[in-house]
Amino acid sequence: MQTNFSLDFPYAYGQPDVTAAFRVEPEDFQVDENLGFAPIGEGEHVYLHVWKRGENTAWVAEKIAELAQVQVMDVGYCGRKDRHAVTTQWFSIYLPKTKLEPDWSGLNSESIKILSISRHQHKLRRGDHETNRFIIRLRDLVVADKSAFEQKIAKVLVQGVPNYYGEQRFGRNGNNLPEAQAILVEGKRIRDKQKRGLILSAARSYLFNQVLSARVLANNWCCLLQGEPEAYPTAPLWGRGRSAASDEALQVESLAMESWCEWRDGLEHVGLSQERRALVLKPEATSWRWIDRDIEVSFSLGSGEFATTILRELAILQSAIKTDSVSV
Repeated sequence: MQTNFSLDFPYAYGQPDVTAAFRVEPEDFQVDENLGFAPIGEGEHVYLHVWKRGENTAWVAEKIAELAQVQVMDVGYCGRKDRHAVTTQWFSIYLPKTKLEPDWSGLNSESIKILSISRHQHKLRRGDHETNRFIIRLRDLVVADKSAFEQKIAKVLVQGVPNYYGEQRFGRNGNNLPEAQAILVEGKRIRDKQKRGLILSAARSYLFNQVLSARVLANNWCCLLQGEPEAYPTAPLWGRGRSAASDEALQVESLAMESWCEWRDGLEHVGLSQERRALVLKPEATSWRWIDRDIEVSFSLGSGEFATTILRELAILQSAIKTDSVSV
């Protein structure tokens, strides 16, 4: 039975020798969500583009539901954004034309602003957005070799990093992983479908990180192996179905997950289908600059990719704040 759920995954470029203060102010972590499409202006769902500071997504969704006098389940969004940040994101509210639309300005406060209002034909669901744009400030850097650090920044932003699921996927202090053990191995039942879904998602993500960790240690995480099913390196998100990998790739994956057979069996029996996820995370539209002793990095990531996965390769982050998001 598994009892050790380490989140200390190996680094691609060596453990950083730089330290930095992280999330000192909400403005140090800015995220702008890009849907990748424009609301058409009609339909049964109101689309709100919302700016928020220091508020979590679920709480804002509850406030929207309360104002609109609908169930929270009628409010959709693409992903949970971090509370200790300044973010913009989209919400959808199921409001047929037959139902009175509220005065949305009632949501405005010092921490929430409505940026735009439109309508569209479908509810927003997890992962519906195309990208997130990040502007992140790391403060009070302690750097022994500034030139070497700048070279590392360039390498990380150009070559990319291992596409780990960030620690926030596994719950605060990794608490979702013992819960996954209880569900998949010990037969524990959880009636809350949303909570159960998050825990099972954490389990799949953790197995993916195990395979990726093995590839990082072997220094072949960004190389194609014989038997790769895609034109780029991938690893499985476990579920029902035959693995798409073969030959060397299948051997590496099987060995990395050898001690997790009970989790694999459990995930196969809960109705999840096997999928694949890229091993390499390459940020887009990258830039960086010094601001006195601080550094500001900017980049765009796709849905389901984690900014902290980029940052962990650059510096040891010192923060008392724990993230409350599941993914962005």
